[in-house]
Amino acid sequence: MIEHFSFDQRLGISLPDLTVDWDEYCKETQQEILLNWEQIRGSIPDRIAELEQEINHKQEQLSNENDFPRSCQLNTDIADLASIINDLWLWYRANQTVSGKVHQ
Repeated sequence: MIEHFSFDQRLGISLPDLTVDWDEYCKETQQEILLNWEQIRGSIPDRIAELEQEINHKQEQLSNENDFPRSCQLNTDIADLASIINDLWLWYRANQTVSGKVHQ
């Protein structure tokens, strides 16, 4: 595990886990955190693509499913995966400005 990050099981990526205010970190530590985040952030589109494949697979199953309880479960699974994708996009977009600091 990368220091200052913790793995989020639901999202499947590590997220910042800062124990003090940003300004309390020295510049070197800030730079290290930003570089690590940029690497993690860069992996988010690939993670989203994996989840989209899972959704597509479940949608295929759903189109052939005749058992109502199983159909409901597949719909729930699809909705959960879509929620994860939405959260990943929020992390990806919300931190674009932070990631820009890496290159300054």
